[in-house]
Formats: sequence, structure tokens, C-alpha cells
Amino acid sequence: MKLKSKLLGAAALALLGNAAAAEDITVAYFLEWPMPFQYAKVKGMYDEALGGTVTWRAFGSGTEMSAAMASGDVHLSVSQGVPPFVVAVSGGQDLQIVDVAVSYSENDNCVVAEALEIDKDSAGDLAGKKVAVPLGTAAHYGFLSQMNHFGVDIGGLDIVNMNPPEGAAALAQGAVDMACGWGGSLRRMKEHGNVLLTGAEKEELGILVFDATTASASYVAENSETVAKFLAVTAKANAMWADAANRDEMLPVIAQDAGMDMEATAATIDTFAFPTVEEQLGGAWLGGTAQSFMKGVADVFVGAGSIDSALDSYDAAVNTGPLEAAGSM
Repeated sequence: MKLKSKLLGAAALALLGNAAAAEDITVAYFLEWPMPFQYAKVKGMYDEALGGTVTWRAFGSGTEMSAAMASGDVHLSVSQGVPPFVVAVSGGQDLQIVDVAVSYSENDNCVVAEALEIDKDSAGDLAGKKVAVPLGTAAHYGFLSQMNHFGVDIGGLDIVNMNPPEGAAALAQGAVDMACGWGGSLRRMKEHGNVLLTGAEKEELGILVFDATTASASYVAENSETVAKFLAVTAKANAMWADAANRDEMLPVIAQDAGMDMEATAATIDTFAFPTVEEQLGGAWLGGTAQSFMKGVADVFVGAGSIDSALDSYDAAVNTGPLEAAGSM
């Protein structure tokens, strides 16, 4: 009986241990992509809210995030670009957007080598040039949309798949004629060239640029409260950043976690917008516009031969349930 009691006691402790670990999650994010959530990350606000441990893993692109979520290595991805999300969902992966992480039309672009002296009025001269593009990402979508706008045949370009850091290095070395990317890599690209269109000019053409917090649909369904708690902390960090009185305290923490200096961090994050929960749930974002935008992204990728087909609708790729719950926490 004593042995049986000991075994039952051990089993009970194991169950309790599993219950406590149920809130432990792994989250993907980007370095050199400074956002308010990183203050909450460093200060342990997520761990406190979840009652467990959040393990953070840095990735080089949104396509890598999709693969990590597919394998179960990552539960949530913060700031995954919409284009890589669309590519994954269009290919059958069961991902869902659970919130709008950031809008950044000025911080995702393509840069043409300065020696070519090509601008928006001479974009046709890009024909036959070599371009570094992180395929399946927001930068890829922006590249395709801009080339379509300028009437440049992508079939006549030498397109090389490179993550932004490698693309920036290649542009600096003269190994490519144009490179596309975001964040710190985009800043380094601009040291060696110029953009064809500003963020405002892209928006006028309907080329939106925003990232989302994403997860597998099955994970959200089984862990909706965990997701809601996570999003509530993100919303709190965004609200803190929106108050200028908090920035002197938050900026150095965010900069260090992003692997950037203070000046670069400030320059980057000042080009970002972080919609509130209420704004995200409205028609301009997850209330309908985001779903229509994803359909447009998918159709552009199909036309470019980047994906085989688009879904008829991307409504099921958005789940606002956890965000609605987060808004009342």
C-alpha cells in the first residue's frame, strides 16, 4: 500500500507539473525589429501573465516562422509578415492571424544600387538586373507589386533568394543591383542606394505593409486563453509606448533586446504604428480589410508564379476571438 501510495503521489505531482507547464510557450520574433513587446519580454511581463515561461527564438524571415509553427517548434510568431503567412495558408497550412502586430509602410522596401542612378522615372532600366529578394515575405510582395506598377517584367530579372542581412551585404559589395528587405538591413541598404517609392507612395498604390501575430489554428483552438493573455500583454506594452512619458525608460530596453543602438532603434520604431485592440477589431483591419488584402496578396503571388493557387476566401485565416478576450482583460 505504501508503494502504491508513493506511486500515486508521484503521478499526482507529475500531473501538477504538466498543468503548470501548460502555459509554457515558444514564441518567434525578429532581431533588429524593435517593438514595444520587447520591453514586456525583457521585464518578464509575459511570464507573469501566463504563469509560465516564454522561450523566445529569433528568426531570419517569416517563411522560417511558418516552418517552425508547422513543426510545432514554435507556438506563436510575433510580427510575421502577411505575405509569408498568405503563402503558407494558401499552401494548406492551418495558420491564423490573431492580431495586427505593426504597420510599417516606410520600413519595408527595395533599394537600387546608387551607381545605377535608377529612380521611379527610369525604373524600366532595371530590366536584366540582379535582385536580392527574401522570397515569400512582405518584401517579396512589395517587390512584385512595385515591378508590376513600373511595368518591369520579373521574368527578365535575375532574382536571388536572400534574407535581408545577406541582401544588404550583397548590395554593399556590388554583387546585386537591387536588394529588398526591412529594419536594420533596409537602413544598411539605403547607405548604398535609393528606394523607388516612398512608403506614402506605396500606400497610394494600395501596397500595404503590416505584420501579424500568428499561430496554428489548432493551437489557438486548444489554447485560446493562453493566446488571449499573451495578446493582452502585447496590448499593454503598446499602450505604454503610446504614452511619450514612458519612452525614455522603454527605448534602451527595446534597443538592447533588438540588438541595435539607441539612435537606430528610435529611427526605426518611429516609422512603426501599433494599432490598439479596438482599432484592430474594426473594419480597417481584422474586421474585413485584412482578409480582402490577403486575397489580393495571394492573387499577386499566383500571377507571378510564386504560388500555385489562392484560396477563395481568407476569412478563416483570421481569428479575433483571443483578441476580443484580451481587450477585456
